[in-house]
Amino acid sequence: MAPTALLIIDVQQALCTGPWAAHAIDHVIERINALSARARAADLPVVFVQHEDDGPLTHGSAGWQLAAPLETQPSDVRVRKTTPDSFCRTELHELLQQRGIQRLAVCGLQSDFCVDTTVRRALALGYDVELASDAHSTIANGVLSAEQIIDHHNATLANLGFGPQIAVTAAEAVRLGG
Repeated sequence: MAPTALLIIDVQQALCTGPWAAHAIDHVIERINALSARARAADLPVVFVQHEDDGPLTHGSAGWQLAAPLETQPSDVRVRKTTPDSFCRTELHELLQQRGIQRLAVCGLQSDFCVDTTVRRALALGYDVELASDAHSTIANGVLSAEQIIDHHNATLANLGFGPQIAVTAAEAVRLGG
């Protein structure tokens, strides 16, 4: 299998608690913690991406911090971003290239914004992607429920085929090493 990294997008306090708490976030974080433990056991890079803005995700604020139940290690990589695209104006691509990464396992928040945009950009950059279908989430948008948005993105992203490979699988089945 190609060298892989686990990319955990925007699992931050402001998106996991209060009025902006993502759907089923406790279960999503449990699955992300299991994925990150497996990645670390396989000696794969674990990359936490943190969004920042002038609102509840202001850099350094309580809302900007990684969600309290999220398990982190000092060896984990941190990347700050200001757009839905984790690669745009960040060092993410360079960090992955320096480590020889060719494949990404992806999870996090929000399914319809940063997860979707980052997955599409990763594919455009030539990375194979495996999206953990039950380890990303969002909130309802007034038209669709969070569950409908998640299901829609799992179905849509699974059908992107223009070169690099994409798979959408349950977190426990995501291939991490070996």
